[in-house]
Amino acid sequence: MCETIERSSSPCPSDEHPLEFTYVFSYFVRPQGKFDPEEYAAYVQPVASFNSVEQFWNTYRHIKRPSDITDKVDFHMFKEGIKPVWEDAANRKGGKWILRLRKGLSSRIWENLLLAMIGEQFLVGEEICGAVCSIRNQAVEAIQFPHLQEECSYEALRI
Repeated sequence: MCETIERSSSPCPSDEHPLEFTYVFSYFVRPQGKFDPEEYAAYVQPVASFNSVEQFWNTYRHIKRPSDITDKVDFHMFKEGIKPVWEDAANRKGGKWILRLRKGLSSRIWENLLLAMIGEQFLVGEEICGAVCSIRNQAVEAIQFPHLQEECSYEALRI
């Protein structure tokens, strides 16, 4: 559960719009050949952290959009201090919702999801700690909310 995550404590420049939390963008590229899923965390690469609206856009504009990727890649955006793996203590009691999308829809929905997360637009308090966009082939992708407690209702998560 995310209640234990600290609010953003990093200073935000006075001319920027601070976020409630600091977030981290990271990605995972499936290695060539045989891959042990237990080693997933070792392949996750952080890209940048941000704690203001301006920092989000300065980072996001340099990241490829899901619909522009053809390899097996996972994009992550998580609250700082939470790793995008089930073994992280904040994720152990979580669940996930998966949206499978046509390639052309994924970039817009991913962007809307990220904006809703950093803008604290979900009606479930601090339950959502991160999101994953998994690109698996040219036709279908999955966008996951990996930290929802089982008792969260569908109605509370409408986007």
